[in-house]
Amino acid sequence: MKSQNLMVLKVGGGEVDRPEFLESLAKLVAGMEKKPVIVHGGGRDIGKYLDQLGIEAKFHEGLRITDDAAIEVVEMVLSGLVNKRIVGALVVARVKALGISGRDIKLIRAGKLEAEVDLGHVGEAQWVNARILRELLEHGFVPVISPVSQDATGAVFNINADHMAREVAVSLRVTELVFLSDVPCVYDDVHKIAKLNRKLAEQLIETEVIGGGMVPKVRSGIRALEKGVKKVLITDLEGLENYLNGNITATVITL
Repeated sequence: MKSQNLMVLKVGGGEVDRPEFLESLAKLVAGMEKKPVIVHGGGRDIGKYLDQLGIEAKFHEGLRITDDAAIEVVEMVLSGLVNKRIVGALVVARVKALGISGRDIKLIRAGKLEAEVDLGHVGEAQWVNARILRELLEHGFVPVISPVSQDATGAVFNINADHMAREVAVSLRVTELVFLSDVPCVYDDVHKIAKLNRKLAEQLIETEVIGGGMVPKVRSGIRALEKGVKKVLITDLEGLENYLNGNITATVITL
């Protein structure tokens, strides 16, 4: 499977609990010429179940601080509920989808993500088994990847799905990485940002115009470009459809 025929598609966690979104996503994927590798989050579902269990949610720069109790919930939600929900919708649309996590078949080797604060079981991808992904793609499968992974000792880490999508895109040497969100593009308070370069992105993050979960998307996009990915978009499902039809309404990340 040639890299130029592949696209990494990151599906936001704020969307994957909506059946109408999943149905539209599945139909779009079924008609795509390029073969997608899907990486997903599940933040809204994680938050719901943590709340039901009385586990407080804490964040640092858009990343969920994950203690011992939280990581068990995160894995159940992401690798179980959310992953199979996405796979199920794709299968209905006759897509040959295969749901896996970073822990399966040694797909991802994780390490603890070091930050200004202790993030607990939040990891980073140290290595991606691109060969396995290519074999799945060659056999007609669309991989749907939960970002829950483990290190060499078996310790479990949740990798931010934006970070995971970036590393999968880089390892596969794809030309395109698309971050699907619940907004059509990035905004500077009011106006759409058609092109967002590294300098402007850091200015907007520093002034908190860009905040929350958009921060890891933007920074992951810039890092992906630095490591060889040719095009990075942030958009919603309609924006992706427009892009596939040759009409760019998304925010394009540039260096």
